[in-house]
Amino acid sequence: MRYLILLFIAVLFSCSNGKQTTQTEARSATDSLLLHPEEMKYFKNIKQLTFGGNNAEAYWSFDDTHLVFQSDYAEWGVNCDQIFITDWRNDDLKNNRPQMVSTGLGRTTCSYYLPGNQTIVYGSTHLGGENCPPVPERRTDGKYVWPIYESFDIFTADLEGNIQAQLTNKPGYDAEATVSPKGDKMVFTSMRTGDLELYTMNIDGTDVKQITSDLGYDGGAFFSPDGEKLIWRASRPKTDEEIKEYKDLLAEGLVMPTQMELYVANADGSDAKKITDLGQANWAPFFHPSGEKIIFASNHKSERGFPFNLYMINIDGTGLTRITHDETFDAFPVFSNDGKYIVFSSNRNNGGTRDTNLFVAEWIGG
Repeated sequence: MRYLILLFIAVLFSCSNGKQTTQTEARSATDSLLLHPEEMKYFKNIKQLTFGGNNAEAYWSFDDTHLVFQSDYAEWGVNCDQIFITDWRNDDLKNNRPQMVSTGLGRTTCSYYLPGNQTIVYGSTHLGGENCPPVPERRTDGKYVWPIYESFDIFTADLEGNIQAQLTNKPGYDAEATVSPKGDKMVFTSMRTGDLELYTMNIDGTDVKQITSDLGYDGGAFFSPDGEKLIWRASRPKTDEEIKEYKDLLAEGLVMPTQMELYVANADGSDAKKITDLGQANWAPFFHPSGEKIIFASNHKSERGFPFNLYMINIDGTGLTRITHDETFDAFPVFSNDGKYIVFSSNRNNGGTRDTNLFVAEWIGG
C-alpha cells in the first residue's frame, strides 16, 4: 500500500512537472513574440486583448476581474471612441465585440469603474450632438494638437449603458475623471475657469474643489493607492511666446501636448512638486502599487516624436528606469488594484498598421 502511495505521488509530481514545463515553454513562446528581451525582467505571461482599431485608457474594476476602455474599432460599429467593458481573462475580443457601455453617440473618453463594479464614469460629448465631433485638420505649422471639446461632460452609467447621472454641467470641457482607490473622490480636468485645471469632487458630483491654478494644461490625474496623493501631467508655458501660443490654441479648443512633465501633490493639491524635467512629452502617469514610484509614457529619448516607451521613476524624481523597448508606441500603463498585473496600450504586433491594442501582463518588476 505504501508503495502504491509513493508510486502515485511520483506519477503526480511527474505529471505536474511535465505540465509546468509545457506551460513555461508556451509562456516563453508567447512572451518572446510580444515582448522584447529587456522587458522580460518586468513582464511575463503577456496577453493581447484587442486586435484592431485604437484601444486605449483601460482601467480595472475594483475587483480586477474586468477592464473598461475606449475604442474606435470600426468593426465594432463605432465611428469614434466609445466605451466598452471586458472580462479580460475570458472574453475573445478577436472574434467578438465586447459590451458597449456608452451611448454610442458623440465621442467619449476616460472611463473608470466606481466602487461596487456595477457603475462606470466617463466623459462624453453626446449632449452636444449625436455625431462624432470633427477632428482638427492637420495644421500648416506642423504642430501636433489635441482637441478640447467644450461639449464634454462627465456621466455615470450602469453596465448596460444606461446613464445614471450627469455629474458636471458647467460650460466648457469637463472630462478625464478617475476615481480614488478609497472610493470617495474623483479627480477631473475642467475648463470652467478659462484654463485647464484639476478639480476633485465626491463620486456623486458634490463638493467640487479646484486644486490647481498655474497657467497650463493640467490633466490625466490619478490617485495613489492610499488615496492620499495625486500624479498628473502638466504643461507650464513660461515665456511670452509660449504663453501666447498656449492661450491662442486654447481659444481654438486645442492644446499642444508635446511639452509635458509630471507633477505629484497631496490629494487636495497642496505641496505640488515637479518630478520630471526630461523634455518633450511625459504623460499617462500611474502609481506603482507601493505608492513610492510612478510608471509613465515618454518620448524624451526620441528625435522625431516617436517612439514612446514606458519608464518608472521614484516620486521624488530619482531613479529613472526604462521599462519597455518598443520602436513605436507604448502608453497608458495601469497597475491592477492587487498589483499583480499591468495593462497598457501598444502599437506592437499590429502587422505594420497604425492599430493600437491593449495588452495585459503579469508584473514581476517588483
